[in-house]
Formats: sequence, structure tokens, C-alpha cells
Amino acid sequence: MKIDKQDEERMQEDVFAFIEEIKEFISSDVWNSILLNCTKNEVLVFWLLYRKSRVNMTEIAEYIHAPLNTATGIINKLEKNGFVTRERLKEDKRVVVIALTKQGMAQVEALVDTFTYYARQIIMEFSQEELDIFFRMAKRFLEILKKEREHKEDKSKIRRIPIE
Repeated sequence: MKIDKQDEERMQEDVFAFIEEIKEFISSDVWNSILLNCTKNEVLVFWLLYRKSRVNMTEIAEYIHAPLNTATGIINKLEKNGFVTRERLKEDKRVVVIALTKQGMAQVEALVDTFTYYARQIIMEFSQEELDIFFRMAKRFLEILKKEREHKEDKSKIRRIPIE
């Protein structure tokens, strides 16, 4: 399906209208803390720690697709704000693992609870057929995004020309 300029503008307006509508349903406290005033990578680190409990710096860097020094800067900020701690493993003192503090865990759990509540409210109103369509569309959406990312990665690869 080809999208012309008019369709693109209409889609953009629909997205903006959707955001304007949804913001009214979320309380100010939740809205202000929804991303904990964090960057994308910080939110990803929160998610990783929430799911795995403890990880090392290399795992963080790989998960967020960033260099180790970038991951270290993120952890420095989160540690300074009291959301994470660094601990050395007893078995191998060279290895430092990162874990959520009680404050960090509470923030992530509050965020997960909020999203779960709203998702449950929405899903309860859908029929099974609508849910099936929604999840098929979401899966297709991700497939399209992955394909686009792979296409961009292929274009950005450096091509070496042999010189004879």
C-alpha cells in the first residue's frame, strides 16, 4: 500500500489526537513518573534489571546496544539517584553486578502496575476476535519495523573495495 502526503499528514494528526485523548485518562502523578524522567536507555536498564535481578556491565551494554562506557555513565546516574547499586561478587571480586535498590524496584513496579491496569481495562472490552486481530497486527507491526531496521543496517555497512 502506497501512502501519499495527504495520508501521511492524516496519520500524523490521528497519532497526535490519540496522544491528546489518552493523556486525559492518566493522572498527573502517573504521567509525570511514567518514564521516571529517564532516557530510553535508562528505561531499558530498569526493564532488564527488573526481569533479571542482577546483571553485569557487559550484559547491560549488549542489551541496550551501546558501548561499555555509555552503559557505565547510565549506571552512574541511576546509582546517584538511588535506583541501582553495584556489588562485587563474592566468588570473583573482579566482577561487578548491578541490581535495583528498593527505591528502584518500587518505581519499576509502580510503572508496571499502571500499565497493567490500563491494559487490563482495555483488553476486557475487546472480544476474543478483536484481541486475535490486535495481536496479529502487533506482530506484523514488529516484523515491518525489524525489516526496516535490517534494511537500514545493510545500507549503512561500509563496503570495502579491493585495490589491486
